[in-house]
Amino acid sequence: MGLIRDKEFYRQTMAIAIPIALQNMITIGVNLMDNVMVGSLGEDVLSGTSLANQYISIFHICCMGLGMGTSVLTARFWGMRNIDALKKSITLMLRFCIGLAILFMLPAFFLPGVLMRLYTPEDAVIAQGILYYHWIWPCFLLQGLSLTCTIVLRSVGQVCLPLYTSIGAFFVNVFFNYIFIFGKFGMPRMEIQGAALGTLLARLFEFVVICGYFFWKEKEIRYRIHDLWEKCGSLLTEYINIGLPVFISDALLALGNSAVAMVMGRIGKTFVSANSITFITQQLSTVMIQGICQAGCIVTGHTLGRGEREEAQKQAWKFLWLGIGIGALAGVIILLISDTVIGFYNITEETKAIARQLMRAISLIVVFQSMNSIMMKGVLRGGGDTKFLMAADILFLWIASVPLGALAGLVWELPAFWVYFFLKIDQIIKSFWCVFRLRSGKWMKGIHGKG
Repeated sequence: MGLIRDKEFYRQTMAIAIPIALQNMITIGVNLMDNVMVGSLGEDVLSGTSLANQYISIFHICCMGLGMGTSVLTARFWGMRNIDALKKSITLMLRFCIGLAILFMLPAFFLPGVLMRLYTPEDAVIAQGILYYHWIWPCFLLQGLSLTCTIVLRSVGQVCLPLYTSIGAFFVNVFFNYIFIFGKFGMPRMEIQGAALGTLLARLFEFVVICGYFFWKEKEIRYRIHDLWEKCGSLLTEYINIGLPVFISDALLALGNSAVAMVMGRIGKTFVSANSITFITQQLSTVMIQGICQAGCIVTGHTLGRGEREEAQKQAWKFLWLGIGIGALAGVIILLISDTVIGFYNITEETKAIARQLMRAISLIVVFQSMNSIMMKGVLRGGGDTKFLMAADILFLWIASVPLGALAGLVWELPAFWVYFFLKIDQIIKSFWCVFRLRSGKWMKGIHGKG
């Protein structure tokens, strides 16, 4: 009965989760509009954009790992009211973020063709991807800084500004996409390059608003530009012990997703196009999962920061049941909207048939994805159990999902449903794995934050 009656728990959770979920929905809406507009230009353009974005997704997930690893510390330090340690965590995060952005920008600028050939051998698709990279490469730095600063703001309970910024970015992106993709209002028709330019302008808008506020106006943390030069050696070891496993875990997830894209690219562009459609649908149906996932990390961090271990364990079980219920709801939504979404696209009947199979597979997998994401990327991560979670991600993604998915798609040539099922089988395994870890109570780790 405590699961249902704890109104304060749900109020605290939803106050964080709902704005994050809405922000994610808006971001996904931008991607959906991109897909629909670009999809009207044909499957070569749609596949080129989709595969070019796989490399960008690696960076995005790495930044999420960097930001979420830092948020484990910032949420805990916020609960302790240790602002000095909190600022040092942010400084370390931003330094790593800038280096990571430069590392990803250089290949996108100098070697776009090489990047595209990692995902597909088809020359027409490669040519479209190269055009996309011509405009999109500055987004790595802009997106990296705005995303990591957003995660820090969320970790201390500031969730509204990122939401409002995403609403603005949505309109910026859609407006300029429409102008530049199709050549409206006297502008040249740029097609795939127009989609990239629209995305670049939206990322610039996000950077100016989020980072401008964070570095000049924010009054709770009061982090300023000059703090980037602060000495952080006293916190470096703890930052690496807690944050680095999160970064490695999410980076391996990004590489695993990229390996999945390579498998799909070699199955054929029909499979790539179908997966692009289903990916957006999956994101739309799981926005609340992502919101509760991040809320779980923040709430757990704040609770443990106050030294309330028994309360954190009780909250963890509530988050687990929330994950199961929301995952089941997401699966039903995917089944209900799949035919409608597929009908939006100008694609062949073969591609539509593959997309339908993928939708059915996703509706099953999403239940397990919800359960383990809220636990592993939320609660257990918020407890500081990052090394254990890193080991689980490495083990199940690279020993189960990637090899079985490659065999299913390229060797056994199974139907699309089973290809996707095996590519995502780690989600099922990790669901059971995290329950055992939760029951043990060993996931609650001490964090000191010595100045």
